[in-house]
Amino acid sequence: MMMGPMVSFAQTQTIIVILIVLGLIIFMVRKPKLVFSLIGLGLLLAGLFYLILIISGSGSEQKKKMIHEEEKQFDTER
Repeated sequence: MMMGPMVSFAQTQTIIVILIVLGLIIFMVRKPKLVFSLIGLGLLLAGLFYLILIISGSGSEQKKKMIHEEEKQFDTER
């Protein structure tokens, strides 16, 4: 799902990807605590974003179901 655009970018922009990876490796060797803290923060934010998407998705499904039931009930009253 998410890997397709990343792989496509990596295949078309090989030099940029190599430079980014080298930069991350150098940064990780010089300041590993900061790099791991940023990775942890990124994972935490990604988890929160995923949780929000799951919660809002189930709420919108319930809302659609309630609207559909209400319309059905309104049609039977006519």
